[in-house]
Parts: sequence; structure tokens; C-alpha cells
Amino acid sequence: MHPFADSPASPRETAANSLHQLNFDNTFARLPQDFHSPQQPTPLFYPYLVSFNPAAAELIDLDRAESERPDFAVHFSGNRLPQGAEPISMLYAGHQFGHYVQQLGDGRAILLGEVRNRAGELWDVQLKGAGLTPYSRQGDGRAVLRSTIREYLCSEAMHGLGIPTSRALCITGSDEEVYREQIETAAVLTRLAPSHVRFGSFEVFFHRGQHAEITKLADYVIARHFPSLAHAPDKYAVLLDEVTHRTARLMAQWKAVGFAHGVMNTDNMSILGITLDYGPFGFMEAYDPGFVCNHSDHYGRYAFDQQPNIALWNLTRLAHALSPLVPEWEARAVLDGYAPAFYERYIRLMGEKLGLRDAGEPEVPLIASLLEFMEESHVDYSNFFRALGNFDSAPDARNDALRDQFLEREVFDAWARAYRARLDLEGVDDATRKRRMDRVNPKYILRNHLAQAAIERATAHRDYSEIDRLLALLARPFDEQPGMEDYAKPAPAGAPSIEVSCSS
Repeated sequence: MHPFADSPASPRETAANSLHQLNFDNTFARLPQDFHSPQQPTPLFYPYLVSFNPAAAELIDLDRAESERPDFAVHFSGNRLPQGAEPISMLYAGHQFGHYVQQLGDGRAILLGEVRNRAGELWDVQLKGAGLTPYSRQGDGRAVLRSTIREYLCSEAMHGLGIPTSRALCITGSDEEVYREQIETAAVLTRLAPSHVRFGSFEVFFHRGQHAEITKLADYVIARHFPSLAHAPDKYAVLLDEVTHRTARLMAQWKAVGFAHGVMNTDNMSILGITLDYGPFGFMEAYDPGFVCNHSDHYGRYAFDQQPNIALWNLTRLAHALSPLVPEWEARAVLDGYAPAFYERYIRLMGEKLGLRDAGEPEVPLIASLLEFMEESHVDYSNFFRALGNFDSAPDARNDALRDQFLEREVFDAWARAYRARLDLEGVDDATRKRRMDRVNPKYILRNHLAQAAIERATAHRDYSEIDRLLALLARPFDEQPGMEDYAKPAPAGAPSIEVSCSS
């Protein structure tokens, strides 16, 4: 058989919710060709299914049993397209590490189209790693299994944490060789998102002087995602305001959970305020506000504590791109709302992590001093907040399991007295507070060494069980999940550090 030949059709083809009954409605493909390029995927050599995510399949009304079809991987590697798909690659530009790049676009991603589910929601279905496109520049259009596993797991981990994100339907693998720092094998990630429109989607037309296209794209985004704005006299300013507030809330969520994206270029910023394009991400372990997860970020532009400021910088670039539609004075007024929106949301989220309701300005010293002490003692961020749910608020309680995480126990004791006084104002018992805190402080995050263990099993032994185990674990990050306690631990002492770069 030819290595790219289709597998035999399955008798499931006529079943409800089958691959061939996906309800495609390709609205972005109906925009003028200035916005995209028609692009057939490059066939993948003997594709096979690595992992399938039933939770994501439900978003597009796809029967989970379809993953058992012999030809499932053929469809989601791009070798054979689902009925109704109109594959395109999207055009955009962007500021990369602060420097404008005039044309980027989907260099290794192909949008099959949008599937409309029974609830009327549209979900982009995109193949990442499906081959060369007009925007590939020096690339080969492929993704490698290593990076595909990382994005697959992290996007679902973020969803489990309640953070807006693209979703991951499946990974298809191949023995086809791909050259990065070393020879690796190719893979395709099928990801879903309400939209893949980015800040850079507007920038490309602004810098080309194509103002009519800016209007068309803004009208498209409003019609598809914000239809209530369609007849507002200042709809473009309100659109910018919506994007600004969504981005502020997203940055607050990232910071509260200890997530670093690693490469917050404007082409990686979603117009809907969702987490998009997982590359050199990292969940912070020992608390370090200067945490840099991207080995390529030599100057720390995208360090953990810089993310809120970078998001505002990126929003300013978006406002500049929208300047033919939104006057400067109005854009400035919108952007002025970013910092208060971020700050209010972040303080409230941190208050919830401490078991406090309606945290605000009075709680800032309590939050700030704790983080300062955690940094000095290199306290594990996620594990400490999870353990804090067990804090004994009795006046004479020592809370040794918590205080022993600090180099200076007396420092924790002083903070604990202030914390105890604030808890007294809550008027709830410790058990109730713990239940509340456990709902917002995850026990499980996608630590780098966990992802690496899954990658090593997959690449060295074709054992994909650890991918599926982590997928199930991270779908319920706030639950105890008996028997899985080792997955909550930091990397073992002396374990080699894992460096992740933009190529990851």
C-alpha cells in the first residue's frame, strides 16, 4: 500500500455524529482572499492515532466512538478531509519580541473550517503541523510529537483550571522524520477554538494601509462573536473595550494560577481573550516573579511578572491597528481601563485562594507580604496554596506543615497572625473555608517533568498511556484523586532542568 493511501472506510460512516456529518459552516473562508490562502494539507506518512480527547469531541458533537475508526487518523492528519471542510491558512502579522514582522500567518496550521454544534456554537477545527503554507517562510510546516504533546496536555489543563483556552481534540503521529535541534517524528494536533483571529490579524492590514480590510475584519469579529454590538454607533470602540477587559481578566487568571505563556507576541494574542498557541509555556513551581520559561527569551521580556504589562503593550498595538476606526482619544480611554480591570480581578482571585470573600485593597498587604516571603524561601506556589486550605485558625495552632516551608519560621508566624485575624472576619469554620479554597487552589498542574515523562514514553517506546493518564488527571485538577499524589509533587531533587524554546 502507498504510505499516504486512505484506510478502508468504516461502517460507522452513516452513524449519527460521524466524521462525515460534522456540520461545517466556513465563515472565515467566505472573507476575501486577502485574509487567507486556500491550502490543502500535506499528507502525513502512515498516520496513526496517539491520543483522543472525548471532552473536546463533545464540543463539535462528534461521537467519541468515531476515534475507533481505522481511518480516524487519516482524517485528522489532513490526508483525507472531512466532508464540508474548506482548508485555508490565515494571514496575520505581529510584533515578535517587540519588533514588527510584516507578514507571519499560519506557517504550519491549516483551518479546516468551523463546525456548528447543536447549541449553535461555532468551533474552528485547525490542524497544526499539517504541512507547508504560503506563510511558512523558512519552516517545513510540520510539528513534532514532543511539542504537540505539550500543547495537547496544557490546553486541556488550562480548561480544567477554568481558564479560557483553545482546546485539543486529538494527536495523530507518524514515523515521518522532522529536523529540529535533532531528528524527531512528525505529528499533527487537531485543535478547536471559537476563533483564531489574533491582534496581528488587524496589524497586517493597518501596516499595509488596507483600511477597508480592517473594517471588514472588525465587522466579521463583531458579527460572529459580539452580535449585540452590530448596531451600536461606537461599535469598534466597544469591541476594543471588550477585548481589553477580556485580556485583563485572562492575565489575572494566568498570574493567579502561576502560568507563564513564554512568547506573548501580538500574533499569539487572541481577539477573544483566550489562551492561544502553547509553545515554551511553564507553570511556576518555586515562587519566582521573574520566572522565565522560554529559553529563547534572553532578556526576560515575557517573564512571569511582566505578562500583565506586555498584554497592555500588545493591546496598545491593537488599538493602533484599529485607529482608522477608533479615534486616539477614545482608544486611550479604553486602554486606561485595563489596569483597574486586571488589578481588581487579580486581587479578587488571590483573595479566593486565601479563602477570603470580596477581597480588595485592604487585603493587598496580606497578599503581597505572603508572596514576598514565598519568594525568599522558594516555596512551591501551587502546593503551598493547596496546603493553606488546612490552616488551623485556632489562636494557639502552630501549623507546622506550613511554617516548615519557610526558611524563617517566625516570618510565617507573623503573617499567620495577620491571616488569622482576617479569617475571623469571614465568619466561617475551617472546614467550610477549606472546601472553598480547594475549589480554587489546584492540587495538580502540568509540571514540566510530568509532560516530559509522557513525551519520553511516547517517543522512546510508543507508549501513549501517560498522555491519557495526564489528560484525565488534569481535567479534574481540584479533586484529590487518591493514588495520584505523586503527580502533585515538584520535580525530584537533582532532576535535570528542562529547557523549552520557541521551537518547542
